[in-house]
Amino acid sequence: MLAVQLKQDAHCTVKDLALQHGVSTRTIARDISLMRDQGMQIDADRGRGGGVRLDRNWGVGRINLTYAEAVDLLISIAVAEQMNSPMFLANLASVRRQLVASFSPQKRRQIDRLKSRIMIGVTASTFVQASASAPPKRVVQALHQAFITQTELEIRYQREDGNTSNRQIAPHYLLLKYPIWYVVAFDHLRGGPRIFRCDRMLTARRTETSFRLLPVESFEPSIANNDLPL
Repeated sequence: MLAVQLKQDAHCTVKDLALQHGVSTRTIARDISLMRDQGMQIDADRGRGGGVRLDRNWGVGRINLTYAEAVDLLISIAVAEQMNSPMFLANLASVRRQLVASFSPQKRRQIDRLKSRIMIGVTASTFVQASASAPPKRVVQALHQAFITQTELEIRYQREDGNTSNRQIAPHYLLLKYPIWYVVAFDHLRGGPRIFRCDRMLTARRTETSFRLLPVESFEPSIANNDLPL
């Protein structure tokens, strides 16, 4: 928070910063010293009215991501590459290589397995796109966690005709037919493979029940026959 403020504000005094953050000037001075020890380039103007600031160019190449954030970014890059979009993607391969290099061999294998569970299909028809909507954030978060941790998901699902049902599904694969995401899953209610539109999930809760990944061939008949929810 303090680093962002020092980078954005052209002129901040230690006294002003202390007042804004509700701490003593000694605390601010200590925090600035720690930031310098971490390699941040902080300049200070001496004399009355002098201020401190962080070099605006600092931070390029210094972004710190958690493992989960880096996994999300790598998978997003993989999706973008598979879609073969020509705009703004010239450096994606370089970004991907640098991210992958930061992981241990074990983590790389885990990421490769996750990427292999994401499929890219043709763009959805205009008819399907017309009915598309953004799924609730909580649904996205629960699905994200269940997919990554390979655990089952309890959902309340609404079909095209408006009927709803409660399901417990194992999210084996994700299929993108832009802009619609589908979950390719084993559905316990029907006792077999089923495909669900993410934006038709009204609620979702990740369970603690893990599942063993089925080969993609188990789901290919439904995918190949375009047996997808409209």
